Amino acid sequence: MIAELGLAVLWMAAALAVLQLVAGALSLRPATAHLAGVVRPVAILQGVLVACAFAALIWLFLSTDLSVKLVAENSHSAKPFIFKLAGTWGNHEGSMLMWVTIMSLAGGFVALIEKRLPENTLIATLAGQAFVSLGFYAFLLLASNPFERLPEPAPEGAGLNPLLQDIGLAFHPPTLYVGYVGLSIAFSFAVGALVTRDVGPAFARAMRPWVLGAWIFLTLGITAGSYWAYYTLGWGGWWFWDPVENASLMPWLAATALLHSCSVLAARNALRTWTVMLGVVAFSMSMVGTFLVRSGILTSVHAFAVDPTRGSFILALLAIYIGGALLLFGLRASTVTEGARFAVLSRESSLVFNNVMLCGILGIVLVGTLYPLLTEAMGVKVSVGPPYFNPVSAVFAIPMMMVMAVGPVLRWREDKGGRITWQVAVPALVSAVALLAVELLFAPNLLPALGLALAPGLAVASVQPLVGRNLRRTPLPIYGMVIGHLGIAVALFGMASEGAFSTERLAAMNPGDSQQVGPFKVALQDIGPVAGPNWTALEATVSASYAGGEPTVLHPQARTFANPPGNRTESALLTRWNGQLYAVLGEEGDDGRWQMRFWWKPFVPMIWYGGALVALGGLLALLGRVARDVKRLVAIDKIAYRRERQGR
Repeated sequence: MIAELGLAVLWMAAALAVLQLVAGALSLRPATAHLAGVVRPVAILQGVLVACAFAALIWLFLSTDLSVKLVAENSHSAKPFIFKLAGTWGNHEGSMLMWVTIMSLAGGFVALIEKRLPENTLIATLAGQAFVSLGFYAFLLLASNPFERLPEPAPEGAGLNPLLQDIGLAFHPPTLYVGYVGLSIAFSFAVGALVTRDVGPAFARAMRPWVLGAWIFLTLGITAGSYWAYYTLGWGGWWFWDPVENASLMPWLAATALLHSCSVLAARNALRTWTVMLGVVAFSMSMVGTFLVRSGILTSVHAFAVDPTRGSFILALLAIYIGGALLLFGLRASTVTEGARFAVLSRESSLVFNNVMLCGILGIVLVGTLYPLLTEAMGVKVSVGPPYFNPVSAVFAIPMMMVMAVGPVLRWREDKGGRITWQVAVPALVSAVALLAVELLFAPNLLPALGLALAPGLAVASVQPLVGRNLRRTPLPIYGMVIGHLGIAVALFGMASEGAFSTERLAAMNPGDSQQVGPFKVALQDIGPVAGPNWTALEATVSASYAGGEPTVLHPQARTFANPPGNRTESALLTRWNGQLYAVLGEEGDDGRWQMRFWWKPFVPMIWYGGALVALGGLLALLGRVARDVKRLVAIDKIAYRRERQGR
């Protein structure tokens, strides 16, 4: 009954999306303008209904209703509660229903609270959001029904992919989906503004919180996904330029550029066309990522779909949405006025330069991700990995970070070089000293050396906007910018340190044997069986002593799952202030010795600390912007109330 109810409300939500689209489109004509009053309530009700449908699917998974095909294929009665919950979106149909749920709730929230835009622009935005939602409703209801029943209930469920049975799965996909959906809202704002020819500061102010929120969640999702792959897959790396990793990175790059363009348009009425175009590109990258992960053309732990029909459906949606938006942009771009001009030496120019660099990196990642797929379709398999991505991306990333160090201290519209001499000189001197010290003491490869030199200079530059300010009266968005840029510096330092100083040791060991790994002496003490709630494992007991100090015990495992059958490496990590020791248990050799793999990775946690700081900076900026907007709206309401009373 729950499955049928969930399917019924999903159909009703889809019908309301049709009504929202039709009413919104017709209300833009003077003869049917009265239909505008229907759009907001319908958008809110649609969000409520699809949320009920998703709640029904969660209930089916938590109760392990094995008469539902999706539950039988992706859950198991013996699975722990958290993985039953995560199993709701750890599959193709459930993840797409989560996407639609977040999208519809976001659209309803826009309809409920947005008061800054002219009514016709808001109605056009909600109609655009309904148009986007309709494609996903059709995809779910016609090609990927999450509530499909089995002819007979299964005796037991197949379970969830062992690699996905990790606490990280409970947080990683939802955060990414919120980010993707935030970009769909930005896309709808861009479409609405183009339809009504109303691209200006008010449009940017309305769109900016959604872009900022999407960017925060994308940052968290990518950071969490990187750490999840680092400790779960047992490869010892934090980023592999895997196509699925790139699928989440590309929207983040576009969202970063869009966020800065929104700020310029909102504050200085410039970059109008650029902002609208980036709104289309950012959501385009979300759709490209969705196609890569959901079409079945990739073999990955994340790639759920294997049905070519589904891939074709998503490709058709991508063509309709992106092609339609680009066509609209081409038709209306000439009607978007230029906006305010600015000098070459200004904060606007620095943001434009960095946006171009971000788009350059985006193009590099897009080409490197799609090229192997195109060649494979022609019968030739090629591999594109770090030897391509790292140096080519650095060509754009290094100048971008150098300008990022200077941009926040520049004035809007126009500045003079003499005014910022010391603000440029101090970070440059710090980076030069760091580069000299690194080369003299360690002589690492070029890219890690440049990263180690840029990171401290960027860290110093990131706090310069606070110099000379009254810190108590400094707006939250300024603190957000400072902390976000500082997070980039911290993450860069962690990446460069990991690339320059990592030590790896692969050894065949018997209990009692020891190895030296960087500053650690590690000894294999014992290997024995252990059992968990839905797995069994071989567990190694390893003692690790740092520089002759007291030993710490680690327990890397090799886990075996029965439902479904599969294996997973459970690495063991020992974190110190200056890095991590990483231990992995391999297989037993023919000679009875165990394959053990160890890494010493200096300062590698800085990568994820930096990601957290970037997200925190975004959160502070969002809170500051929202608080400012609320104050402005309250003030406008008070003025309107006074005028109304005076009129009486």
